[in-house]
Formats: sequence, C-alpha cells, structure tokens
Amino acid sequence: MDWDKLRIFHAVADAGSLTHAGDTLHLSQSAVSRQIRALEESLNATLFHRHARGLILTEQGELLFDATRSINQRIEAAVARIRDSKEEVFGELRVTTTTAFGSLWLAPRLPKLYEKYPDLKIDLMLEEHVLDLPMREADVAIRMKEPSQADLIRKRLMDVHMRLYATPAYLEKNGIPETLEDLSEHRLICQNTSSAQVRAGADLARELLTYDVKSLLTVNNYFGVLQAVLHNLGIGMLPDYVTQDIPGVQRVLPDVESKEIPVFLAYPEELRASKRIEAFRDFVVEELIEHRKGRQD
Repeated sequence: MDWDKLRIFHAVADAGSLTHAGDTLHLSQSAVSRQIRALEESLNATLFHRHARGLILTEQGELLFDATRSINQRIEAAVARIRDSKEEVFGELRVTTTTAFGSLWLAPRLPKLYEKYPDLKIDLMLEEHVLDLPMREADVAIRMKEPSQADLIRKRLMDVHMRLYATPAYLEKNGIPETLEDLSEHRLICQNTSSAQVRAGADLARELLTYDVKSLLTVNNYFGVLQAVLHNLGIGMLPDYVTQDIPGVQRVLPDVESKEIPVFLAYPEELRASKRIEAFRDFVVEELIEHRKGRQD
C-alpha cells in the first residue's frame, strides 16, 4: 500500500474537501484528486460520494478512514515520545477538563506555566464529555471523578464540594437565609439537574429544589452560575475552589454542601516519560499546594 496516498486520503476525509486538503498538504487540487482516484482504482472501491457541498465518505471510505486515523494517532504518539526524550519542554499539549475547572481555576494560573515554559503550546479543551485518552483525543485530563479507562496513570489531586454563595450586596438587600426553608424567599442559581455535571452536584441541586424555591435560574455551566451570582441575581451553587480566587462572594448556609467530589489528573501510560506531561503535572500540583495554603490563611 502506498503510504503517501493514504496520507492524502486521510487529509481529504478529515477536511471533507479536495481544496482544503490540498491547502493543508501544499498540493494542488488536481494533484490531490489524481492521488484519490489512483487509490480508489488500486482498491477497486469508491471511497467518497461527491456532491456540490463537498465529499462524504462511503462505507468503504469510513473503514479506511478508521484505519488511517488510528495510524495517524500512533504516529503522533511516537513523535511526541521522540520529542519528549529530550530535556526541553516544548510543543503541543492537549489538556481536557470541565468548563468550570478549566475557566475558573486552571486558565487564570496558566501565565505562570507559560512564563516557565514559553515554548509550550497548550490546547485547552473545556467540555463535560470525557475524551478518550488512550485513543489520544487528548494528552492529559483533569476530571471530577476517577477515570475508568484502562492503561492510564492517574493522580488524585484534591476533593471539591458544592456550596452556596452570594454577594454581600445581594444579602444586604434580600437578607441572609438561616435555614434551608428560607431559600423559598430567594432566587436559587444552579445547573439544571438534567445537564451534564457530577452526580454530587446534581444531587444537591435536587435537594435544594425540594424547599419550595419560587424563583430559579439554571445555567448549563458553573461559569455562568458565577457570573449571575456576581451580578447580584441570587444565591448560587458553586464548587468551593472558585471562591478563594473570586473576591466579592461569601458562603451562605455553611452547613450545606454536596458530597465529596474527587479531582483526578490522568494521562496515558505511553506518555509516562513525556517532559510536557511532567511539567504540566508538577505545575498543577504546585498550584494546588498554594491553593490549599490560601484556604488555610
């Protein structure tokens, strides 16, 4: 099999266009088209349905694309390991975590990491969906539960609780609730219980909603909840790691909190020797130590 033709096929399948693939490969559209035709002839199969809006893979094309995608991921992993065999920390590091942790805790601290490693290129992917680390959808993950995927190195970083917070301005105007029953006189701000989130957070939200809450605002991530709280809209349910870095909010009903939520850092076994992973892991651990000190002060 001609590896060059497979490389071109993969680029076309990924882009869905001969022109866009040609731009990526620095080849003309006609050269890309010739290579695809030659590959189809050698396989005696049609790999793409062609129409005005672009190219769609046939069933045979999907089979081949699955294979080239796996090969490409293995090559990327091999290249990463070769580069990481050196002492320098550089290159791309794909980090996945939740929207809340990534935007409210991790991103504000990244300047320190870039200051130490200016040649590092971080691709920060914030989403609730758990990416497949062994398949190299990301290099390292910080998740709000222990990863279940095999062949991962994992480290428990800390524990988080969901708690209730409001601004002094809101509480001065609306009063400070002293019991859960008092929430009926306030607006509750939380994630919708059906949205993607950790179970402990959804359980606490469901419990709070049983107290005849008359005014409610739900947001599909905690960044939105925080913004609503900061704008004096009500009492918000937020992860406790937020409030140390965000002035202007105070805890409400201090006996109310979710069950313990473990936070894990994980990465594939094959990246054990990666200098980028090591640098990122050590950075996160150091920042968490500083974070804990701040909570104790």
